[in-house]
Amino acid sequence: MNNQVKIPNGDEKVTVELTRKELMSLAGIRFYDNHKVEVSARKKLHDLLESQDGTARQYLN
Repeated sequence: MNNQVKIPNGDEKVTVELTRKELMSLAGIRFYDNHKVEVSARKKLHDLLESQDGTARQYLN
């Protein structure tokens, strides 16, 4: 079974401003004393996708 997902404008480049800690948390490094770092980074990505075309919920959930 081949499950392919088509993402409109999937190859379009976007720019997001993240702190080094946010970038590290998205790369898999855990900040056990500060979970807000990862939450903040994910929120920035979610907001960017949603502002682009309003379909962020499909891809992030």
